[in-house]
Amino acid sequence: MNFLSHFYFDREATDCYFILGTVLPDLLKNADKSIVLHPEKLHHPNPKVNSIVSGWNKHLDVDRYFHSSDFFLTHSHQLKKELNPAIAGSPVKPFFLGHIGIELILDNLLITTGKITVGDFYDHLKSCDTNVIQFFLTAAGLEDCSRFFRFFEGFKHDAYLHTYSETEHIAYALKRICMRVWENPFTAQHETQMNQILVAYRQLLLPHFMSIFNEIENKL
Repeated sequence: MNFLSHFYFDREATDCYFILGTVLPDLLKNADKSIVLHPEKLHHPNPKVNSIVSGWNKHLDVDRYFHSSDFFLTHSHQLKKELNPAIAGSPVKPFFLGHIGIELILDNLLITTGKITVGDFYDHLKSCDTNVIQFFLTAAGLEDCSRFFRFFEGFKHDAYLHTYSETEHIAYALKRICMRVWENPFTAQHETQMNQILVAYRQLLLPHFMSIFNEIENKL
């Protein structure tokens, strides 16, 4: 699941460090895909660091339930099939588009149906003390945290998740993600065709998309 879908499960939480932990695995991956940490059993004398660990473990649980669900397997496969002809000539792998596309659509639906407020998510991240995050990363085995913190400051400043509310720009958000792997993933024609498919698929999911959140919530 993407950032905002993870946030949904703890949207009423007041502990900013726990919230950070629920999205930190993905933040680290976006900052530097070579970073691999396993702090699942970390216990630290600072309780705020332990809150990050708890959030991290919640993230792993949510992703495990989501990626093994019939909802994800069915819709990521179907969306892949629909997007495949629209990206002819693109280097992007269709399975990647199906996977990420479904996650972006879910984030969009949470925002546009009023299930979450993006500003609340960013408020939590901005409330976290950099020193506490540094304690966590160091204890988890990351020797050089500079690249992560450069990314994290930009992530908070740009606040680009607000754009996920703009249904007509889902393809652009997908392009941004693909550009981390492929330099020029899509042509303008690709984007136009992708967007038509993604918007239509969003309408298909709209009546029942909350079923996957309810399913995961029952397992947590």
